[in-house]
Amino acid sequence: MSDTLPPQPLLDDDALDRLDDFLASERVGEDALDLISSHGYLVALAVAPRELDPAVWIGELFQGEPAFADDAERDEIFGLLEALKANAIAALDQGLLPELPFELTLGGLAPEETPIGDWCAGFMEAVFLDEPAWFDDDEESAAALLLPFMALSGLFDDEPDMAEMVDPTRLEGLVQQLPELVLDLYLNYRVPPEKPKPSPRKKARGGRGKR
Repeated sequence: MSDTLPPQPLLDDDALDRLDDFLASERVGEDALDLISSHGYLVALAVAPRELDPAVWIGELFQGEPAFADDAERDEIFGLLEALKANAIAALDQGLLPELPFELTLGGLAPEETPIGDWCAGFMEAVFLDEPAWFDDDEESAAALLLPFMALSGLFDDEPDMAEMVDPTRLEGLVQQLPELVLDLYLNYRVPPEKPKPSPRKKARGGRGKR
């Protein structure tokens, strides 16, 4: 399905603009995630092996309570965040690719100098929230699936294992595959493998004698 249908927007343009305006405002602390980082963060929460209490992931996203104008605005902003996450789950559950809020190219820049790096850093922030859930069942497989996000985030550039990943040509290829890589992670964590169907029992042959 993902080969024929375009990537699915997770919020419409007006909703993204509203969220962007709020996250970029002075009513949000300096350490809070911006729109691009929040998008990656929420997509990772959609993929994550287990649900987290909203109070935990919202608190981490904002790094403190924003100065909401009133309860209505608080409900609106939290509703937009929840909707982005829920829409990501719905799209991925249908095997659709998520639309990411940037062009899928580095343009010759290092990932950390682009929205791509910010998005992947936000994605990894969600992984850090609950690392045991991501890694405990199969650490090797999880590390392989998450390696592209780690490489593009710029957060692990000092790690020896990243040396072979920082080739610009290889990084460019990873960027172009990001939506597919998100879907691969979702299928790995959220969709259990199909159990083999039991073989039908052979019918016992009747012992009819000849007449």
